[in-house]
Amino acid sequence: MKKIQAGGLVVQLTLLCYTLLALFPIALILINSVKSRAGIFDDPLALPTAETFSLIGFHKVLAKSDFLLYFGNSLSVTLISLTLILLFGAMAAWALSEYKFRGNRLLALFLAIGIMVPIRLGTVSILELIVKLDLINTLTALVLVYTAQGLPLAVMILSEFIAQVPKELKEAARCDGVGEYKIFFQIILPLIRPAVATVAVFTMIPVWNDLWFPLILAPGDSTKTVTLGVQQFIGQYVTDWNSVLAALSLAVIPVLIMYVIFSRQLIRGLTSGAVK
Repeated sequence: MKKIQAGGLVVQLTLLCYTLLALFPIALILINSVKSRAGIFDDPLALPTAETFSLIGFHKVLAKSDFLLYFGNSLSVTLISLTLILLFGAMAAWALSEYKFRGNRLLALFLAIGIMVPIRLGTVSILELIVKLDLINTLTALVLVYTAQGLPLAVMILSEFIAQVPKELKEAARCDGVGEYKIFFQIILPLIRPAVATVAVFTMIPVWNDLWFPLILAPGDSTKTVTLGVQQFIGQYVTDWNSVLAALSLAVIPVLIMYVIFSRQLIRGLTSGAVK
């Protein structure tokens, strides 16, 4: 019994250390975003005092730049991409796990390859396609790319959860005359909410933080995202660290809010496989 308690204590301490390590960069950004430039360089680990407290970075970001436009672009691209990934991913997962047809395994293998092969390897081909479709410097181009990027992982995760739904439940609904669409939207989706939350969190973070595709596909002033907009405060010789840290602090807010909202479902989704 004592060995079990000691093992549990070690696990808890390890998780606590990892949590502190993961939260340290975020805390450092938030702390230094409300400090003067001198306060940042004199002691970056210190909390802001009456002498070092300053909101000059937030003033520059909100008043002297188009940060709200960049923030809106990122929010629009992320939400639309997330909606399409969850909808199409759940529908594809339902088809692969519920219906047996010729090419089922081949299609599942194709999606698995989509997880293993980074989408950035096809940047040149993607850029050529976007140019041919006349979608360069549009948010639509980013939505299409991110949807394609997130679908393989979403399908693989959701298909495993859908396969665990009891067949008797679906067969009983069919016996009652319930259509396939109603079974999917009214029975299956509510039962796999933890998996949907898990996919949503794992999908949102790469999309929100991405710099590669916005830089290549939508570098225009009206289509810049948050990560690309922050680059204007970083110069070759001089960097406005107050503005950079303030912009990063504002950019991290949606991720934190989403995690707080879906944290319980996320934990359930990550642990349900081990429990079962």
